[in-house]
Amino acid sequence: MTNKLSEKKIAFLATDGFEQVELTKPWDAIKNAGAEIELISLEIGEIQGFNHTDKGDKFKVDKTLDEVSASDYDGLVLPGGLHNPDTLRTKEKAVQFVKDFFEQKKPVSAICHGPWLLVEANVVNGRTLTSFASIKTDIKNAGGQWVDEKVVVDNGLTTSRNPDDLEAFCNKSIEEFCEGRHEKQAA
Repeated sequence: MTNKLSEKKIAFLATDGFEQVELTKPWDAIKNAGAEIELISLEIGEIQGFNHTDKGDKFKVDKTLDEVSASDYDGLVLPGGLHNPDTLRTKEKAVQFVKDFFEQKKPVSAICHGPWLLVEANVVNGRTLTSFASIKTDIKNAGGQWVDEKVVVDNGLTTSRNPDDLEAFCNKSIEEFCEGRHEKQAA
């Protein structure tokens, strides 16, 4: 265990249908680096993880979007899975929560389908990022440059394609959370 992220507080935003390993592996890595972590969701209780198409474990929600703001945290992680970001991008509070991290120039990490929330939050224009291949057109249509790489960092935004990229995703996310604030992308 290191203390690279001691004194840092990181939010994970998810709801039912997240890809379980895309939450648990970054959670463990970031926690082991010394950060305080909270699982934020739409409602209190538990949310259902998935291992591809099969139900996985349930995870206890720490706080709802009604109880938090981006100013409470030093960074944000957006796990993927198909249903999780698809549901969250239809909820204004979730979209605004993501936007607020960018407005406050705080690092954000998104993997797999997680960048759907970034598209909905209108924060990909002019940025280079990666994602699960099926949403690359959404990213391009939102003004982002999509690349097929294991991990991409663009001005405080860390993205990866899928669970095979988790080691690189975790390492780069921790680096970015250590750095703290990022410069605002030129408009």
